[in-house]
Amino acid sequence: MRNSRLALIPLAMLLASCGGGGGGSGAQPGTGSVVVTPPPTSLRGQVIGSATVVPFTASAGVSATTVDAATLKTYIDNGTSLGMGFGTAVTGNPNCGITTYTLKYHTIDSAGADTQAATAIFVPSGANPVCQGARPVMLYAHGTSVQKSTDMSNLAATEPLLIAALFAAQGYIVVAPNYVGYAGSTAGYHPYLDAAQQSADMIDALRAARSVFGSINTSASSRLMVSGYSQGGFVAMATQRTMQTQLASEFAVTAAAPLSGPYALSLFGDTIFGGAPSVGSAGFLPMLINAGQRAGAALYTSTSDIYEAKYATGIDTLLPGTQSLGDLVKAGKLPNDVLFDTTSLPQTSGYASAFGPDHLVKTSYRDAYLADLKANPCNASSTTPLSCAPTQPLRKWLVKNDLRTYTPNVPMLLCGGDADPLVPYNNTSYAAAYFRAQSGAGLNLTVLNVDDSALTGPYLTTRAEFAAAKALLRRVTLNQTGSATAADQAVKDAYHAGLVAPFCLRETRNFFDTAPTR
Repeated sequence: MRNSRLALIPLAMLLASCGGGGGGSGAQPGTGSVVVTPPPTSLRGQVIGSATVVPFTASAGVSATTVDAATLKTYIDNGTSLGMGFGTAVTGNPNCGITTYTLKYHTIDSAGADTQAATAIFVPSGANPVCQGARPVMLYAHGTSVQKSTDMSNLAATEPLLIAALFAAQGYIVVAPNYVGYAGSTAGYHPYLDAAQQSADMIDALRAARSVFGSINTSASSRLMVSGYSQGGFVAMATQRTMQTQLASEFAVTAAAPLSGPYALSLFGDTIFGGAPSVGSAGFLPMLINAGQRAGAALYTSTSDIYEAKYATGIDTLLPGTQSLGDLVKAGKLPNDVLFDTTSLPQTSGYASAFGPDHLVKTSYRDAYLADLKANPCNASSTTPLSCAPTQPLRKWLVKNDLRTYTPNVPMLLCGGDADPLVPYNNTSYAAAYFRAQSGAGLNLTVLNVDDSALTGPYLTTRAEFAAAKALLRRVTLNQTGSATAADQAVKDAYHAGLVAPFCLRETRNFFDTAPTR
């Protein structure tokens, strides 16, 4: 999910907003089954060093330790991609100034060993009462990036700025980890969509942040929110699940909003291999496989078991790295989002671009995956979607990390768009169906499809504004190019990160603002 995250950009080349990972090489220890994570290190959540202010730079040569509300408004509307039809029209006018800190802390890697990572902390300030006193905390999980330099304390990047504007500028203390494998981390890979590790990383970041609130002149109230978008939607749900099922005495979550994430991970993988690959699959599939391999799931003996020879060497250490996906394609390190061979079957109508001679995954590997899918199908019912016993190693890893294993006991908002080409909306609908099948009257679940065109019902204004934003982008592109095809493609490219995200995140803030304190 980019350095220009959440901007209106070609996502097929940038993998905007849904994953991140890296790799080791060769076979990992294991017997072919998923290993049990060792006990967590006692260092978890301890601070490394101290919180450091990250200056805000509004223009060349002009920076400040704290950005005031008026300067922030100007920057949001005029200085960034958030001004492309959105800006404060979506985020709202800032009420608070923001001071940004970065903080390193101890957490665990995929094998449960001690490692370090870093988190951003956005602290609101100012004369407005919403900026003062004990403030609610929002723990935020970001979307995918293929750049190791990704740093949520960098307000020059789109996603950090959007989160700062929507939440910190409205009075929330925001804790936004970079994740293991990114800025501030010493690990050489990222545990992409490893639910146990990523939730531990988030929790340890919050522990560390809490321990320094006093030294950075801020105070937290009892209100704790958890959210994230795309990959971060998955991470946020995994984090809330861990807090609820394992750490209820330590964390009392007020509300959660996991947004547009691949929560139904086994369904997500089965859909890809079944012939309907998501946009960006040739980038995030290797990251997912590498994460499982690092965690001891024994997904391969050699990368050549899975990948065509042209791409097998070095793919386990490729992402995250220093190059964009576009640059990796140009360098011949990845195909241009072509996952399977031209003759590989089945192929779902509308997904022809994912099949070609210059493809990533060996047909023999896909055939083995599909044979196991036929013999051991999952997702047979909303009540017990994971009542299955796959034997193929990747399918076993996907089931292990599928989040349909509990029922949230706090108010939860799920939000996405049903035309999403990157993270299919069925992840949201299937997760919601599972939760509803488990709980009944005790469930407090709100589901928002911003692309729902119904003229009645909840969120009518937001849904109308989303439709208007799509229409504006289509019209601008049509005027620029004279091509209806190009206009439709522009909407598809921007859909997940540039269009859906700001509206889902704005409704998340409204949801959090009105959530009852536990």
